[in-house]
Amino acid sequence: MRLTEDHDDFRKSVRHFVDTVVNPCADDWERDGAFPAHDVFPKAAEVGLLGIEYDPAYGGLGADHSYQMVACEELGRMASAGVSMAIGVQSMMATPSLAELGTHEQKVAFLAPAIAGEAVAAIAVTEPDTGSDVARLRTRARRDGGDWVVSGRKMFITNGAQADWVCLLARTSDEGGYRGISQIVVPTTTPGFTVSRTLDKLGNHASDTAEIVLEDVRVPVANTIGEVGRGFQQQMQQFVIERMSAAYTTVGQCDRALEQTRRFVAERSVFGTPLASKQYVAFRLAELQAKVDLLRSHNRETCEARMAREDITRMASVAKLTAGRLVREVADTCLQFHGGMGYVEETWTSRFYRDARLASIGGGADEVMLQVLARLDGLPA
Repeated sequence: MRLTEDHDDFRKSVRHFVDTVVNPCADDWERDGAFPAHDVFPKAAEVGLLGIEYDPAYGGLGADHSYQMVACEELGRMASAGVSMAIGVQSMMATPSLAELGTHEQKVAFLAPAIAGEAVAAIAVTEPDTGSDVARLRTRARRDGGDWVVSGRKMFITNGAQADWVCLLARTSDEGGYRGISQIVVPTTTPGFTVSRTLDKLGNHASDTAEIVLEDVRVPVANTIGEVGRGFQQQMQQFVIERMSAAYTTVGQCDRALEQTRRFVAERSVFGTPLASKQYVAFRLAELQAKVDLLRSHNRETCEARMAREDITRMASVAKLTAGRLVREVADTCLQFHGGMGYVEETWTSRFYRDARLASIGGGADEVMLQVLARLDGLPA
């Protein structure tokens, strides 16, 4: 895939947003344990970040998927991975099903405000005792006339403490496994919806991650996205988009980390010579940059396949698995080459090291990606 001048111009606008709106405040937001999404998202919307591929009728840019890839790479250059993750949840995790399958009324009520940054969205799938096994979810939506009455708990909900609505996955019939599950838009102001706690995490401190409780939350059946009982399948497709957003973002994260580390080893003198003159240091950084370049190439091929409306399940699983492992490797090496200062909080490497660890867990753990790939290869996983 060859990117154009239009892609370059868009990249510059996203980088300007990252450099002027987010990075100057990143340290404060990390210390506070949250960032003001309702202040930041409208500024992201001005650049078009929250609706790149969505219909202009609802405020989207109407661009193709390649612009989403460019945006994610630049979001990866944020000094706070928690903020980039929050924007990714808004644009590539909580809203894709709604944009593709939602009714006009749903899009006006929920999608348009999300694209404009006026509403913060979250995806509510994971539960305390199910983790990656989505088919075992227990949250139930019982039909009562024209309403769903929803009860259950959801865990690890990014944007959960600030969200105005969530794309909720709930069991809407007594069928077992993946059958009888639906996606439902639930406004967080609905009686019975509560944030029970926010989680104190190892990294991604600026991202509010919550546990939510639903006790007889009543929402209209008209809030169902797509087809009743097809929520599991719809969510699986939404997961594919989420996993690619993670892989795209990883390229930006690794590029930025390796750039900063190359500058550091060129300036740092050890035993009378620059650290960069040590062959192992130079070769190791070159090796890691080569791996990033390979991931970038795979991402672009996957992007082309998605734009051609091909099934990218395998390609996205490969990208997510590779990205999660690569960013951890880059983070570890960058910290190592910074020495003792790399281990202290005042150096960017310690935050990057903590934040990178989530990449092999969130959005589908490495083991889940391997299970998907093994099954596609005909193995009994």
